[in-house]
Amino acid sequence: MLLYAILASVFISMPYGRCGELLRRFEYAQLHMGVKVRIVVYADSVEKAEDGCRAAFRRINELEDIFSDYRQKSELMRLCANAGGPPVKVSDELFYVLELAQKLAELTDGAFDVTVGPLTHLWRSARAKGRLPSQDEVKNALKKVGWKKMRLDATSKTVQLLESGMLLDLGGIAKGFIVDCAIDVLRRNGLCSALIEAGGDIVVGDPPPNSQGWKIALPYATSGVGECDGRIILANAAVATSGDVEQFFEFGGLRYSHIVDPRSGFIEAKGIVATVVAPNGTIADPLATILYMLGDMERFHDIVVKLLNERSRHVKAFLFKCEELERSKGSSRR
Repeated sequence: MLLYAILASVFISMPYGRCGELLRRFEYAQLHMGVKVRIVVYADSVEKAEDGCRAAFRRINELEDIFSDYRQKSELMRLCANAGGPPVKVSDELFYVLELAQKLAELTDGAFDVTVGPLTHLWRSARAKGRLPSQDEVKNALKKVGWKKMRLDATSKTVQLLESGMLLDLGGIAKGFIVDCAIDVLRRNGLCSALIEAGGDIVVGDPPPNSQGWKIALPYATSGVGECDGRIILANAAVATSGDVEQFFEFGGLRYSHIVDPRSGFIEAKGIVATVVAPNGTIADPLATILYMLGDMERFHDIVVKLLNERSRHVKAFLFKCEELERSKGSSRR
């Protein structure tokens, strides 16, 4: 895939790096993971910026071949094709993400569960047909869902899906991991001052020249829980957002979330937007989904402490209410 044209290449006031080199700002974009992925870097030459960003996009594409449930030949889908069979040896990357997902599933009592695939596929199909799934369809899909039905062996790096027809959906965790890997590629290519944005996930490296960090706007910060004035400044950290803002569908005049509750099999628009700041995207991405699912800041904090121990102090969370979503929210429970 060819690198898109440079969208921005501008000088700023005294843009010097740590070694005194003059830096310019470059911005590139490609479509990956179903969203526009934007990379912003500061570099001392066009060649360095293009080489590094091309390598980062290449790494993103490689990881999509591992994690995507839209690519039938991805490693994830090959694993799902063996559901109900013996353990399957998987790559280090896939095992790492699944191991973290299982830990989060246990901590949330199944509110976060990557075995939700049968339900997300059911809802996608129903949405394409312009209807809601029946209760019987949801009930049948739920029989193939449950984090305890997936077994991991850390010694052999194998994964076993116990029920035939099980499907994994890593939409709430893989994107953050992929962006983390891409920012590592940029660092290895000498592009330490960088930002990558992919949908509701943003991961940043060192600050831009002559600044304390990257300025990130939180557009739904007018009403919520958590100290926030609508803008945060980040360096070597990540921020992820989950909610009914960009991904949703409408039926019968009501708006529905794209996030399925793996415990009930149903979806509903909660009228909230959850934003989490964490040390990296791999943590921020699922935590934002968890905060959205729970809608409970106190319980969320307990989960973060159990997951990260002392590192939990580096996590900040915000729950924002969106009046437009509140007025039009719908529930699939009938």
